[in-house]
Amino acid sequence: MNIREMAQISLLLAIGFILRLITPGYGAGMKPDLLLAMLFVIILLKRDLRSTLLAGGVAAIITALTTTFPAGQIPNLIDKPLTSLFAYMLIKVLADRVPIVVAAGIIGAVGTLFSGAVFLLSALALVGIPAPFEILYATVVLPATVANTIGVVVLYPLVIFSKQVIERGRPQEITK
Repeated sequence: MNIREMAQISLLLAIGFILRLITPGYGAGMKPDLLLAMLFVIILLKRDLRSTLLAGGVAAIITALTTTFPAGQIPNLIDKPLTSLFAYMLIKVLADRVPIVVAAGIIGAVGTLFSGAVFLLSALALVGIPAPFEILYATVVLPATVANTIGVVVLYPLVIFSKQVIERGRPQEITK
């Protein structure tokens, strides 16, 4: 992994962080985690385990530091690395079998459902949750799933397009 790849990962995580900050919370400190959409875009874009682990670890730290869920730091530190690995495995399974935009939608939906379940179950086991699991899953995770699925399906092609534009705009090396 070179500096350019780390910079791309950092910029995409920064965009996800901003999305996370501007998303309003509701009901017992819960709010949809739109940083996940950018995490999934990174994993789709890079498709290597090292980048997946790096992005998942940084996303875990960001979400742990900015959580509005009571005592949600530890569940976030558990959730994001596991979700990253889950999304990475999904990409490996889906990459050559379905069109990439379809794979992006599947990863956005299934990855968010997985992340929400891991977060809520780990919070339930470690610190307790302020409402029944089913209520929180239905009112927070399911709307976040819709938002993240749309986000990944829209953002992934845009990131690919912008990457291609940047690469075309680079000066060519002079060869002898």
